[in-house]
Amino acid sequence: MLQESTHWSSGNWQVKEGHADEFVELWQEFLTWTKDASEGFLGARLIRDLRSPDHFVSFAAWQDLDSMRAWQGSPEFAERFKAVHALCDDMQSGGYEVACEI
Repeated sequence: MLQESTHWSSGNWQVKEGHADEFVELWQEFLTWTKDASEGFLGARLIRDLRSPDHFVSFAAWQDLDSMRAWQGSPEFAERFKAVHALCDDMQSGGYEVACEI
């Protein structure tokens, strides 16, 4: 996944207390849909903060910027994202491109 990707979407999720398991399940459903519905999607990871179990960071790898933007612009994206976001007290997201590699 890393070697093929030039663009990334990422989320910093602060989940409401008591909803972490439900969040993980909905996030997985959201990204499974993404895998099936989005050309250019290469894969995703959701990582959990060991010190704060309601804090997660997600990364999704994309072949190109157009693929990532098409995913974010689809009506179904908005619906599915809203369901995951509703389980959070705070959520910050962004899009990124490779600046250098080691």
